[in-house]
Amino acid sequence: MAAIPYITEISSKLIRILGCNPGPMTLQGTNTYIVGSGRKRILIDAGDADVPDYIGHLKQVLRDKQFQINDIIVTHWHHDHLGGVDDVLNAIDNKDSCRVWKYPRSDATESFSKVSTLKNGQVFDIEGAKLEVVHTPGHTTDHVIVVLREEQAVFSGDCILGEGYTVFENLDDYIKSLQVIQSFQPVVIYPGHGNIIPDPMTRISQYIHHRMEREAQIMAVFKKHPNDEFTEMDLVKRIYTDTPEQLWPAAAINVNHHLQKLATENKLVFGGNYWKLVPSSSL
Repeated sequence: MAAIPYITEISSKLIRILGCNPGPMTLQGTNTYIVGSGRKRILIDAGDADVPDYIGHLKQVLRDKQFQINDIIVTHWHHDHLGGVDDVLNAIDNKDSCRVWKYPRSDATESFSKVSTLKNGQVFDIEGAKLEVVHTPGHTTDHVIVVLREEQAVFSGDCILGEGYTVFENLDDYIKSLQVIQSFQPVVIYPGHGNIIPDPMTRISQYIHHRMEREAQIMAVFKKHPNDEFTEMDLVKRIYTDTPEQLWPAAAINVNHHLQKLATENKLVFGGNYWKLVPSSSL
C-alpha cells in the first residue's frame, strides 16, 4: 500500500487532504478533496471530528492557495466523513455562508442542523469543474458519489475503496450502485479511503465478482453441511481465512446481508439464532 501524503495537489483543480484518522476500517485515513480552480471551491467529505492535524493541513492549503470553501458535500453519514464538518466550518473565514450538503437518510434523522438537502442528479457548477451528485445506496441508505463528467472521474466515497473491499447495509442496492458507477465508464476513481484507482472498470468488475464469489462460498458451506446450523461468525471463520481477525466483525455484517438475500430467495432459513439450509435447495 503506497503511502498517501497529507496534502496532494493532484491537478490544477483537485487537491486531496488526508484526514489523519488511520484505522482498520479507514485504512490510512479519510480522503477529502477540494475541487475547483477559482476563488470559491468545494470540499468533498470532511474527515473525522477532533483531528487537529487534518484541520492544520486544511488551513495551510487555504492560506497558501488563497481560496475559500464555499460548499461541503458529505458522501454519507459515517463519522469519518461527516464528523469533521463543524471543525472545518470553525476553521474557515466564511463559516456562515459555507453550505453543507448531504443526501437525506431513509433510516434516521440527521444529527446536525446546518445541512442542505442533496438531490439525486444535483449539479454544482464552479470555476474549473462541473460536479454531479448521484445517489448510490448500499453502503448506507444516504450514500452518494460525485461525478466530474468532463474528466470521466468519480469521487466514490465508501462505495469503492482504494484497497480491499467495503462493508454495506443492503447487498442488492450495493450491487446496483456498482453497476451505476460502471455505466459511467470512469477513467479514474478518487476513493474515500486508499490510493487513487487508475483502472476503475477492472476494479468495479472485481467488486461485483467478489460479492458473487462470497455468496457462492457461503452456499458451499451450507451444502457441504446440509443438516448443520451456522451463525454469521461461524461462516466468517470458515470463509474469511485471509482476513485479519480484527476485521471479522465487519465481515460478519456483510455475511449477514448475504444471508438475508439468500433467505429472500428461499435458499436459507433463519431459526432465531442460526441459519440453516432450506432442504429443497440442497438438491
